[in-house]
Amino acid sequence: MTQNSLNVSDLAAYLEPRLDGDWSALQVKPFVGGQSNPTFLLQAGSRPYVLRKRPGGTLLPSAHAIDREYRVMSALQGTAVPVPMMRLFCNDDTILGTTFFVMDYVAGRVLKEPALPGFTVDERKATYEAMNAAIAALHRIDIADAGLADYGRPQGYYARQVKRWTEQYRASETETLADMEELISWLPANLPEEGPAALVHGDFRLENLILDEASPRVLAVLDWELSTLGDPLGDLAYHCLPWHLPPHAFGGLAGCDISASGIPSEEEYLAAYCRRTGRAAIVNWHFYVAFALFRLAAILQGVLKRALDGNAASPDARERGALAGTCAACGWAAVVNAKN
Repeated sequence: MTQNSLNVSDLAAYLEPRLDGDWSALQVKPFVGGQSNPTFLLQAGSRPYVLRKRPGGTLLPSAHAIDREYRVMSALQGTAVPVPMMRLFCNDDTILGTTFFVMDYVAGRVLKEPALPGFTVDERKATYEAMNAAIAALHRIDIADAGLADYGRPQGYYARQVKRWTEQYRASETETLADMEELISWLPANLPEEGPAALVHGDFRLENLILDEASPRVLAVLDWELSTLGDPLGDLAYHCLPWHLPPHAFGGLAGCDISASGIPSEEEYLAAYCRRTGRAAIVNWHFYVAFALFRLAAILQGVLKRALDGNAASPDARERGALAGTCAACGWAAVVNAKN
């Protein structure tokens, strides 16, 4: 069984007594594009589901935590943060070789390019408003009411995150990146004072949202593998990285003229977030941007290492993983530019 295939007969036998659908006619199709946990569309007759599993092979410590994904999405059912309905979690490795869960399929649009080519000015503006409202709603979730008060340690977030991602980066390092070394040295020496902890997604970006086919309404937020409790500004900065990355890095907007596009400036976007969350202002924004780019660089280094080891979930993993150096360079540039 390869990384992008499943033992269909074993899976159907397991799911048939547990979930609605015609499992005798199960069709399985992998989703292409994810860099971490292999994900599949299950068509059980007329009933579609989505299955998400841990990858095989040797994994980095604490990576691919789909049990946490399942828990947090289950906790968010019925809240202001839209997520698919969770249906089943299986930690029996004999079924598919690794842990997996099944959730409802949500039909809609998944957009990948932050520039939103082909959209009108008004459509771009509305889409960015919808994203802003969604991440603000996430950061307003009452973690105690949601049953997530023990989902992470609320204080010391940046110290733990910098340590964790430095270790993950070192574990998957394939060459020396000078800008990454600068960030590894600078970040722990410049940790900000943290505000109240919130639920943070960890990978909140356009590509992890499902939007309604006919409107910019967010129907579901996906890929919660990196979610935890912590300072929401790091989460927001990661979400804002398109304004700091060049077009060749995930369709970034840096260097592009967006003044007449309907896409807000980063300053306008941050102001809208502050209005929605009741925050007066954001200080030392460059730290959060540098932190988010450092973290993304570490994640991409892991993607590259899995690609080189032949254990990646996506066919373009090597190309995307090679952007670790670009992200590190942009992260260090945020620090240097703030000093000047």
